[in-house]
Amino acid sequence: MVLAALTSSSEIEGSGTGSPRDAVEMVVVPRGEFLMGSNALEADKDEAPVAKVFVETFWIDKVTVTNGRYRACVEAGACGLPIGSAFDQPSRTEHPATVVSWSKADAYCRWAAKRLPTEAEWEKAARGADDGVYPWGPRFESDRANVAGKGTEPVGSHPSGASPYGVLDMAGNVFEWTSSLYKPYPYRSDDGREDPTSHGARVNRGGSWAHGPWYARVTFRATANHIYRWNSDLGFRCASSEPPR
Repeated sequence: MVLAALTSSSEIEGSGTGSPRDAVEMVVVPRGEFLMGSNALEADKDEAPVAKVFVETFWIDKVTVTNGRYRACVEAGACGLPIGSAFDQPSRTEHPATVVSWSKADAYCRWAAKRLPTEAEWEKAARGADDGVYPWGPRFESDRANVAGKGTEPVGSHPSGASPYGVLDMAGNVFEWTSSLYKPYPYRSDDGREDPTSHGARVNRGGSWAHGPWYARVTFRATANHIYRWNSDLGFRCASSEPPR
């Protein structure tokens, strides 16, 4: 997998800062097909079957939403307070916002004039067009991600773990909410799984500090209902169908 030339999203045409309310760097992921899922014998059953999925061009936050960024939404009156105690710790301003419900994550992205990424968008941003296992390649390398650690780390702490498009922290640190309801593959955006009004388990992706390398694979699918998980291992990032402003 070619990675070295894409570790900075500023090098990718169409990338830039996000909305006026959330000026984080965003990375463009170009339109096109990619192989979604895994048919590997050791993969979980819900990762199969592999299918070609077409995704339109979209932009995704280079890093997960931090406590500091989330606080701006709380202070604007558009987001509810997260449950996690780390939110009020000054030393964790640049750590991911965690113990945030799907509804709160969705509200934040809407406040920022963005949205949560679909499961398909998340996986394409993490693996690119290659049939990779981790964002950087076929084998787990401990220096590229916060996996099986002692807690969250500041976002962007492992730049060598960037995806082929230059997106950071897509393996480890925290799982991430997607917009998608947990449904069997093959993925189809028109089968109801992208209905934001439906209740049910939503897909989380990316693994976390609290889990081993197996869970950080780009095809691993975790779930949580639309409320939250109490452990501080689940956060989110936003996406957009429009270029950054």
